[in-house]
Amino acid sequence: MKKINYIYYSFFALFLVVGIGTGGFFLLEGYSLIESFYMTMITISTVGFEEVRQLSPDGMLFTSFLIIISFGVFAYFITSATKFILDGEFRNFLKNRKMESVLKNLKDHVIVCGFGRNGKQAVLDLLLHKEKVLLIENTEGIIEDEINEEIRKNENFYHIHGDAVHEEVLLRCKIENAKALITTLPSDADNLFIVLTAVEFNKTMTIISRASDDRSDVKLKRAGATNVIMPDKIGGTRMAKLVSQPDVIEFIESILLRSGVDVNIEEISCSSLDSEMLNKSIRDLNIRKISGANLIGLKTKDKNFVYNPSPDLIITAHDKLFIMGTPEQIKKLENICITK
Repeated sequence: MKKINYIYYSFFALFLVVGIGTGGFFLLEGYSLIESFYMTMITISTVGFEEVRQLSPDGMLFTSFLIIISFGVFAYFITSATKFILDGEFRNFLKNRKMESVLKNLKDHVIVCGFGRNGKQAVLDLLLHKEKVLLIENTEGIIEDEINEEIRKNENFYHIHGDAVHEEVLLRCKIENAKALITTLPSDADNLFIVLTAVEFNKTMTIISRASDDRSDVKLKRAGATNVIMPDKIGGTRMAKLVSQPDVIEFIESILLRSGVDVNIEEISCSSLDSEMLNKSIRDLNIRKISGANLIGLKTKDKNFVYNPSPDLIITAHDKLFIMGTPEQIKKLENICITK
C-alpha cells in the first residue's frame, strides 16, 4: 500500500486546489458554486474557455495565483495517474483487493514464510500434494519472475507481499484458520518471532521452522515449533550417507522425489477409518490384497513409531498409518477404508 501512496497524495493535492479555486471565485466574484467550480476547472486545466463573467481586478490576481499553484499540481496528478496505470500498479492494486476477498474465506491452508531456496521447494512440494499454499514474501518482484510462472498459475497458490515478522501480516493471512506454517527465513531470530506469534493465535497448527545455529533448535521447539529443520546439518548427513550407504539413500530419495508421480508415501489417520476397520490386526485388514499398497509403518497415540509392524499388531483409532503405493493404489485404499 505504501508503494501507491503517491496516487492518494496527488488526488488530495488536486482536490485541495479545486476547493481553493471554487471558494475563491465564490467569495471574490460572487459566482454560484457551479460557476465557481467551472471557472476553477477551466483555469487549472488551461483549456482556455471564456470566463463566466468579466473578472474584477481581485479576481484577476486570484486567477493568476490559481494558475501558478495549479499548473504543477495538475501536472503531478496526470503524471501520477499515468504511472499508476502504465506501470501495472493499478493491476496489482485490483489483484490485492481480490486477494483480500479470497483471504476472508481461506482455511486449512499452509502458510510459507520466505521464498528462498528452501521456501520455494516447500511451496513446490506442497502444491504437488494439492495443498492450499499462502506465501508471504517481502522481496519485490520475486514471485512475478518468469521462472515462477508455473507456481503463480496454480489454483492452490496465493501470495501476499509483506514481512512475516510483523504480526498484522500473519493475521491478514488468517493464521487462526491455517493448518500449518513453514518459516524458512535465514534469520533464526525472525523465525523464532514468527513461531511465537503463530502459537499465540493458533495453538493447534503444525509449525515447521528452519534454523541455522545448533543452539536455535531447542529455543524454537521451546517456543512452540513442531519440528525444526537445519538444512546444513541435513545436507552434511546426506553427503556422508551417500558415501556409506549410497544405494539406500538413492532409493529413499527416488521415492520422495517422485512422490505424486508413480509412487507415494501417504499418512492416513485411523480416526478417519470406517469403524469396521478399527480394532483389527494388520493381517485382518489385508491392505495389500484390497488395494495393492503396502503398510510400511505407523505412529501410535504415544507418538512412537513402529517400523515394519507385525501382522498381529492391532490398529486403534489413535494410530496413524504410513502407506506406500502408487497414487491409484492409495486412492483405492482411501475409498474402501475411509468413512465418507
